[in-house]
Amino acid sequence: MASNLINANPTIYNTKRYVREQTEEELDDTVEDLIDNEEVFDLIRSISDPEHPLTLEQLNVTQNQHITVNNGRNHILIEFTPTIPHCSMATLIGLCIRVRLLRSLPERFKVDIRVREGTHQSEDAVNKQLNDKERVAAALENSHLLEVVNQCLSTANLRGREQPAH
Repeated sequence: MASNLINANPTIYNTKRYVREQTEEELDDTVEDLIDNEEVFDLIRSISDPEHPLTLEQLNVTQNQHITVNNGRNHILIEFTPTIPHCSMATLIGLCIRVRLLRSLPERFKVDIRVREGTHQSEDAVNKQLNDKERVAAALENSHLLEVVNQCLSTANLRGREQPAH
């Protein structure tokens, strides 16, 4: 964690303990199991914030209602909300979300990740970086940056079941 915090006192939100009930249809391998916004949210909700020992869900950075899944077009749109309008970690948070989904979703999906409109002073620049394949690939070639991303993703498998102590 950084010694000079960008947002030293973030608001911490209550999270819902959520365990998705699996239906018989979801367990049947002969039935196509479509991906929905709840499943995508479940994949990203427990990603750790790069600055605080809290999850993106606890900081209200990610929310289920800001995820759109279109299985017919193989497209997912995720909009996230930085904790402050000048958050310098916004690109890193978006990169963590992208890497988590790259590692978790079928390759057929095109994922767009955006800062929610009006929530960041440099939202256009952040959105451009997060959705440029070459910039993302270059960022992931940086071993230090990849290490930070992996640290943030180390809690992602909790998937809302248990939150890290803070």
